[in-house]
Amino acid sequence: MKVGFIGTGVMGSRMIKQFLQQHTVLIYNRSPEKTKELVELGAERLDNVAAVAQMADIICTCLSMPGDVIDVYEGEKGILAHARPGAICIDFTTVGAETSRELFAEAAKQKIDYLDAPVSGGPEGVEQGTLTIMVGGKEAAFQTVEPLLALIGAKVEFLGTSGSGSVAKLINQYLVGVHSLAAAEAMVTGAALGLDSEQLYHILKVSYGNSRMLERHMEQYVLPGNFEPGGALKYLHKDVKLANKLVEAAGLDQSTGALAESVLSEAINEGLGDFDMASVIKLLEKKGQVEVKREK
Repeated sequence: MKVGFIGTGVMGSRMIKQFLQQHTVLIYNRSPEKTKELVELGAERLDNVAAVAQMADIICTCLSMPGDVIDVYEGEKGILAHARPGAICIDFTTVGAETSRELFAEAAKQKIDYLDAPVSGGPEGVEQGTLTIMVGGKEAAFQTVEPLLALIGAKVEFLGTSGSGSVAKLINQYLVGVHSLAAAEAMVTGAALGLDSEQLYHILKVSYGNSRMLERHMEQYVLPGNFEPGGALKYLHKDVKLANKLVEAAGLDQSTGALAESVLSEAINEGLGDFDMASVIKLLEKKGQVEVKREK
């Protein structure tokens, strides 16, 4: 089976490495230098999206923004214009449900299956094969690609019709955004009131106030003082903004998510967008005139 893969960033490159263990993988990235290591590992680099679509049985995409997904799939040079009938497309990108449904419908016209399959678990989840993968589309197509998804995911769930995976992922990202902000506020408040940050964290970690975002941010980023992105803050802002539309569509007050969206937007304006999402704490530290850090 030939697997095509478009988008070799932080997540995509790691997925490709896992797929190479069992499959031929054809890759494309607008920046060829980003594919050098993958080619050395056995991936075949092609010159454009159309070439990948024409040759692959399963075509995967892992991109940054909804607009990137539309560009790669639609148009004369896009996947849908060049993929063979019977091909299955898997989009790992976090996009709105309406984008997933639009592409599903366009793919069906070409007798191509399209699955929205956003993931949660970060780069380490890909490497360990422990991602959660949320899939929407046709169940028969899902069953065909499930063994491939199992190479990177421990929790691979088919949720229903097209867009279902995207809805589930955005709900998850809503919680990620809100919990990230709450964790940052809590830790900055503790520091401002004279508590030792590391001691406070270890107390919270074993108390009801704990969360996976508190643990992730504190242990991997804040206490070590390293904010190189596992998941960039600007992408979390995009996700929370999309998630807020879902909350509004459900008829609920989106005040909690709206606050998270606003603070993340402010952090981007402060130059933190390309750093890890945990860096939202830097904005709050500036406001509180304190630093959450490990005491030496």
